[in-house]
Amino acid sequence: MISDLVKNIEPFYVMDILERAKQLENQGRDIIHFEVGEPDFNTPEEICSAAVKWIEKGYTKYTSSLGINELRQSIAEDYSNTYGVEVGYERVIVTIGSSSALLLAMLTILNPGDEILITDPHYACYPQIISVARGVTKKIPVCESDGYKIDPAEVRKNIGKKTKAILVNSPANPTGAVIDTDVLCELSEMGLFVISDEIYHGLVYGTRVNSILEFTDKAIAINGFAKLYSMTGWRLGYMIVPQELVRYVQKLQQNLFISAGSFVQKAGIDAIEKVKKSAKIKTIVAEFDKRREEMIKGLSSIGFNIVVEPKGAFYVFVNSSRWSQDSWRLAFDILENCHVGVTPGIDFSDRGKDYLRFSYATSIDSIREGVRRLGEFLG
Repeated sequence: MISDLVKNIEPFYVMDILERAKQLENQGRDIIHFEVGEPDFNTPEEICSAAVKWIEKGYTKYTSSLGINELRQSIAEDYSNTYGVEVGYERVIVTIGSSSALLLAMLTILNPGDEILITDPHYACYPQIISVARGVTKKIPVCESDGYKIDPAEVRKNIGKKTKAILVNSPANPTGAVIDTDVLCELSEMGLFVISDEIYHGLVYGTRVNSILEFTDKAIAINGFAKLYSMTGWRLGYMIVPQELVRYVQKLQQNLFISAGSFVQKAGIDAIEKVKKSAKIKTIVAEFDKRREEMIKGLSSIGFNIVVEPKGAFYVFVNSSRWSQDSWRLAFDILENCHVGVTPGIDFSDRGKDYLRFSYATSIDSIREGVRRLGEFLG
């Protein structure tokens, strides 16, 4: 009755933590949320007002499966302004969040049995999406001692006859690592197709992040509005693909998703044209940087050894083996005993079983209180 594919899909453990945290909150418990990879800022008013305006105008029907041209043009212009890369808007495809863009990308380029290289640890959903697209995941270890940086020599060792592509994520979830310019350039020259998950672009601290499109056209860049603009619930993303793939991706989109929401796309234009070009994004990023420093200082003070500070996204990924080598059990113990939600590292691969991920997408006061509770519980 149930397909083998679905039976073999791994659970998303952070959701187990979040759902239990919600149960405790419903019982009146005060929960500090370090588990959720979701900005606590409200969506900027300019974006909300734009959506309401277009709803009131009756702009609530299907759009082109590629997305509305005005948004596609804004995205292309934004990539030009941000990275100095000229991409025709015809190569931009608007999607229902970045996750559907990842699925469309995998379905487009992978044949059954094709391998795709990813880092280890990695975003929890990557292997599941690859599996749905009938591909095979091959993992490249990245180590805390090296700042979770990917080693091009290690990538070359793992390229085989079945290897079709490499998936990179910079800044990375869960580690917050940013791939160096020379490394990204080298990866782009290995003859592999590159899929670049750029959803945390803009959320970097004291460094610069590159788009894969600066180095090669044999790539798909995936991004969205969820993280930078606090629009997680709006489900608006996009992908920039080589021109020869546009029609293939379009046909998949037509069959699987039809189109992203019409008024949501209109609001996306205001996100780029008004919010990003204002001081609001810089203010938000500066606040995340303060939170990053507070989380690092706090975790270090209670015994976590942070070897290299994360430079992007809003996560700190740290070894917790001095307390337990079962991060799933440790995360639940922390939640039940001191009412702090954290993500077990096992979500991000077997190599993460000794780790916890802390999200600092919450207020500094919450970070301080959460760390205080952790310190008391962990001793």
